[in-house]
Amino acid sequence: MHLRLGHSGASKQRGKMREEKQPLLDSDLSEYESPHPSSAAVNMENVASSMYKIDPVLNREIDSPTSNLDTMIHLLKGNIGTGILAMPDAFRNAGLAVGFFGTMLMGAICTHCMHMLVNCAHELCRRTQKSVLGFPEVAELAFQMGPESIQKYSKAAKTTINIFLCITQLGFCCVYFVFVAANLHDVIKHYFLEINVIWYMLMLLFPMIILNWVKKLKYLTPASLFASILTCSGLIITFFYMLQGLPNTSSVNAFSSWSQLPLYFGVAIYAFEGIGVILPLENNMKSPQDFGGWNGVLNTGMIIVTSLYTAVGFFGYLKYGDLAKLGSVTLLLPPNDILAQSVRLMMAIAIFLSYGLQFYVPFHIIWPFVKRHVTSETGEVIGEYLTRSLLVVLTFALAAAVPNLGAVISLVGAFSSSALALIFPPIIDIITFWPNNLGKYHWKFWKDVAIIVFGFAGFLLGSYVSILNILKPEE
Repeated sequence: MHLRLGHSGASKQRGKMREEKQPLLDSDLSEYESPHPSSAAVNMENVASSMYKIDPVLNREIDSPTSNLDTMIHLLKGNIGTGILAMPDAFRNAGLAVGFFGTMLMGAICTHCMHMLVNCAHELCRRTQKSVLGFPEVAELAFQMGPESIQKYSKAAKTTINIFLCITQLGFCCVYFVFVAANLHDVIKHYFLEINVIWYMLMLLFPMIILNWVKKLKYLTPASLFASILTCSGLIITFFYMLQGLPNTSSVNAFSSWSQLPLYFGVAIYAFEGIGVILPLENNMKSPQDFGGWNGVLNTGMIIVTSLYTAVGFFGYLKYGDLAKLGSVTLLLPPNDILAQSVRLMMAIAIFLSYGLQFYVPFHIIWPFVKRHVTSETGEVIGEYLTRSLLVVLTFALAAAVPNLGAVISLVGAFSSSALALIFPPIIDIITFWPNNLGKYHWKFWKDVAIIVFGFAGFLLGSYVSILNILKPEE
């Protein structure tokens, strides 16, 4: 007699699995043994197959899930920020040919690391029957379920990721404050009157606080969409100026010099700034299965991002040559042209609206520590709004207090972004799939090690360059 599972029995088993939250492969299947050895293997296979269909990633319960388009918009805004405007200067330090191929290579590596992080999160979700995991939780669980010798470092791994995420994302928020204020200052100064930049920061403070009272990514979509439209419009106008009267490619260096390559790597690594928002975006998707894949949301978005970075850097350096050392490409546009000035205004508004997306990650790291000390429901609501407000005030204070903030934030960005984007994901990948799922001859292990070495080189080079910029800003 063959053993058969009815619908109610399967439902009870699913409920039991969810309640116990056991890894899929560790669930006890002894109750399904058949007295007939010939059919036991078939039945066990059917049970295992049905259990694998209970995928927590595909059965998430989210209050306000984001669509694929919502996620794409947030992904673009999470990666296209102030870094893209400095790409002509990055190409100046690398040379036209090295910058072109180097930026595409770096974009490909960063995208691959994002895929690794998402795949590890999905694997650990299935093992623990959790529906969503953040970057720090992925690191913690990878260590907890990894080799016995490193399990004791799981809490330290989570804390390390949290620290790097907070430094990176709050650092970007500080840069955004300065960028918006500086651009508004220059536009208004040209047409009306000069007011100190600090007053522009102060005027931005209250709107920034209100913007960051929005709790769900779903409700930030209109702001991100408008910011994306402004960014695209600003970039189109910038290309309009850059593509006029382009000189021959022989007029600029194909390769700059070895001594200037660290400057290129520092800016380029800082530019790909979206690793911190990848898992929050994927966790909030209505159809998370559409995030990965060769034509998924992640690849599509990052191809657009990498293409834009490469194009702005290539044509910006070819057009303006050594003048690109001024930094932002908007500073190279004709100052007396209204259309050129409108670009600065568009980018200022776009970066302002992007603040909320960068703010999303550090808030959700810090809030649980604050929430523990709140005892009432009303206090929790007030405490959340107060915490959001104080964090915005903190970024404002840092932006206003540090004179050479751009160089300092470049140091913070290079220091933490390199680690988050290029070092931690391959480490987590190795630990998660160790030792039997790293490919034939452990080729995935050696690939991950190569990325770690590359990331550590970028970590050192970016930090070195930023320190030089702080010590010798005139150069």
